Amino acid sequence: MDDKDLAGFARDLDARCRLHGSFTLRSGVVAPEYFDKYLFETDPVLLRRVAELMHPLLPADSEMLGGLELGGVPLATVLSQLTGLPALFVRKQAKAYGTAKQAEGDSPAGRHVVLIEDVITTGGTVAAAARSLRSLGARVGTVVCAIDRSAPGAETITGDGVRVISLLTKADLDAAAARPY
Repeated sequence: MDDKDLAGFARDLDARCRLHGSFTLRSGVVAPEYFDKYLFETDPVLLRRVAELMHPLLPADSEMLGGLELGGVPLATVLSQLTGLPALFVRKQAKAYGTAKQAEGDSPAGRHVVLIEDVITTGGTVAAAARSLRSLGARVGTVVCAIDRSAPGAETITGDGVRVISLLTKADLDAAAARPY
């Protein structure tokens, strides 16, 4: 996909997911706009487009796709369908009942697991998931995300030995919002 096509896709995604109004953010700050990622994750057409564009970003030696709770799960599921690679659903914390697993699916031990995330801002969730899967014997070195919202030049999770590959950045979406149709 060339830059023009990706810019058009960013415009479509932004038009669907950027909401205007008054929104209280997790930090408590009230913002005049909000990017609702669940609007693309629950839209079958946009979800498939995102997954199709993420597919070429996967490392060639990927053996398993670790979808992070909650937004990475639908992406990992569609990517699993596109690639034939098994999916693994990674919880933020192990459940306290049943199998008490933090990662649902086949064992990741000895496998190269690529983490799949919808949006990364600080990378804290990704870093925790990488540590958790490594404790299960997985090899984790990459996360592929739909949108990287970290500040330009910010070191999100590279200190945890996880390389971030993103389809779009916040700057891409902001530029798309500024472009006329």
